[in-house]
Amino acid sequence: MSEPFLQIIDVSKRFDNVVALDKVNLKIAKSEIFSLLGSSGCGKSTLLRIIAGFEKPDEGRILLEGKDITKLPPYVRPLNIMFQNYALFPHLNVTNNIQFGLKEEKISKEEINHRVNEILNLLELNGLEKRKINEISGGQQQRVALARCLVKKPKLLLLDEPLAALDKQLRVQTQFELVNLQYKLGITFIIVTHDQEEAMSLSDRMAIMKNGEILQVGNPVEIYEKPKDKYIANFIGTANIFNVLNKNNQIIIKELNYEVKNINKKENYVKCLIRPEKISVKKLENQSDNLNIGVVKEVAYLGSYTKYLIEVNGFEFYSFMQNSLVSDNLQIRWDDKVQISFNETSIYFFND
Repeated sequence: MSEPFLQIIDVSKRFDNVVALDKVNLKIAKSEIFSLLGSSGCGKSTLLRIIAGFEKPDEGRILLEGKDITKLPPYVRPLNIMFQNYALFPHLNVTNNIQFGLKEEKISKEEINHRVNEILNLLELNGLEKRKINEISGGQQQRVALARCLVKKPKLLLLDEPLAALDKQLRVQTQFELVNLQYKLGITFIIVTHDQEEAMSLSDRMAIMKNGEILQVGNPVEIYEKPKDKYIANFIGTANIFNVLNKNNQIIIKELNYEVKNINKKENYVKCLIRPEKISVKKLENQSDNLNIGVVKEVAYLGSYTKYLIEVNGFEFYSFMQNSLVSDNLQIRWDDKVQISFNETSIYFFND
């Protein structure tokens, strides 16, 4: 990364005896969509509020384009924040909601009209200008809230659970709209979310947080395919984690009693991850000498794929199989014996 656009240096925050943030360090690039992801209480919203200036850190600094903004009040910082509940004014129409912040800055009427028309076109809100907030849909309200932030042309936009109020179908649609919008504007986005799919879909990079600390930073592929530890593996998607035995110069997946042969042995790994979509199951037609035989304990048909819980040697793990054929019934059912297969390049080894 070149010179970071936003730099968070050793930021800590405590609320009484609760440590909300503990020596957090981050570097975020200009025009990047960066997500803070973690379970409730991990510190992600506190960090966002500190960046915005609504909270003061007990320790540490915030640099924006090399300038220390740690002690600046929120209204002086060249950024804006969009809250989960949108915080729109119900007594004002769409246009007045969008231009509210510009009027507070004493900008000329001509410039306000130009900016508002520009953002209405960009966010496809034309025709809704005179409607009150309770007269438009949830998705349209979300775009009005976004327009109110963007019309001020901030250098940095902070979004706190921006899609949480939308239904699933609209949320997926809006994810693509957000990415396209950010690409057009080039504004740096920092998004707080607890939704894994949302973070994976939106982010150039993401940080996984737990108990006020950042555990791992990377792009979605890195985080999903190569988690640093068991917690991250389980937090992002569904994880099959097996124990690894190192003996007699062999690496063996203990629960499967499977020897991994195609690996450059550099260290004594203790765990390995095989994601469910990388494990194939096939109904066993006749008893073979293949060691990878399991029993189906649960089946869940989910449309595009079927989720199987497999038991081998008393250990249970998942396989997600894409439903590539049109069928009236499931080909594999509860208690069926199945043959399990996976490519050894799909195994990710780590030490927890």
